[in-house]
Amino acid sequence: MAISHTVQSKSTRRNAAAFAARATSGSPTRRRAALSAALALLTTAAATGCGTGAEQVELPSSKAALVKQAEQDGEVNWASWNPEAQMQPAIDLFEKKYPGIKVKYTNIKAPDQVSQLKIEQAAKKVSIDVANAGGLTMSPAVKLAGDVDWTKYGVGAENVFSKNFVYVWATPKVWAYNTDKVKPADVPKTWDDVLDAKWSGGRISAESRASFMSVWDLDGSMGEKKALAWAKKFAASKPHYSPNVTQAEAPIESGEVSIGTSLASLVLAAKDKGAPVAIAPISPTSASESYLYVPKGAPHPAAAALLTSFLSSDAAQRLLAKTYNSRIPVDTDCSDADATAVLQALCTANLKWYGTKTLKKYSTLSAFYPKVEKEFGTDVG
Repeated sequence: MAISHTVQSKSTRRNAAAFAARATSGSPTRRRAALSAALALLTTAAATGCGTGAEQVELPSSKAALVKQAEQDGEVNWASWNPEAQMQPAIDLFEKKYPGIKVKYTNIKAPDQVSQLKIEQAAKKVSIDVANAGGLTMSPAVKLAGDVDWTKYGVGAENVFSKNFVYVWATPKVWAYNTDKVKPADVPKTWDDVLDAKWSGGRISAESRASFMSVWDLDGSMGEKKALAWAKKFAASKPHYSPNVTQAEAPIESGEVSIGTSLASLVLAAKDKGAPVAIAPISPTSASESYLYVPKGAPHPAAAALLTSFLSSDAAQRLLAKTYNSRIPVDTDCSDADATAVLQALCTANLKWYGTKTLKKYSTLSAFYPKVEKEFGTDVG
């Protein structure tokens, strides 16, 4: 019986690994189907006691030794939800500094990263060396991340979150408006202004997943009760819901809607291309921090740790700032408002923002979003 279980376990892991490999390529529909199939296999394996997770790999105790081992790795696979063009300047600088290490970048949405890593770690065939976490993916990422003493590799303690995660950039949630469609005097200035009847009937686009409302749970003066009451009124105005923030931004740029939810980085990038968009002074909002981590079982752990520590460096941060993807203070701080374009934009709009500072708060947000989605009528699981 033990031999049968061993054979079944190996077979299950091989099949799950095959599905996981398919999940990294092809159309979104094909990737989702492959992920679902692999998860089904692993669920069956777990029910019969089969399958174990990926093992933690030991890393060198010094930066010099890390560089040497990373050069032996020769490559590093980085998965992120940002477009590759935004990350390319920092990648180029890393490869120039460490010419023996090639960065392979893959654009994978945050939830898909979590699903893929769960599958790959259970199958002991991990393909991702550096992964992203933030928002709803922060809590599940805790079990996926390997242990790394980041301070040994030059990462400032203030930029290390929950031991194994490195704060690399922020994408603050904002309200944006089309400057051709909205007169200066009509620009909303508060959350309640958004409920004005003149914006009803599809004149507003909003992310259906409710992450733009994070600040209601982060700011103690707002809170869940007020959030749900606001969400119910907002839903009554019949907004145009989009499945994610990027798709909520697009109709603002085109003029299909007058105002909508977005990210500071998206608004600034759109303005650079000549789009008639601007950040509305609707405050407060959330900082929306993004973190990098090295998953357990990463095939090139030293190169992964080296790339992550490099992206936290001042040199990399200056490059990331040019594509609006660098760090900002976790909570409102305009003492150095000209430090980055994102920070300057937030401060110019007189926005107050809050960061998510503990794992417990990420857990409460995970419970908060579905309640808001229920009021929106977008809670589709």
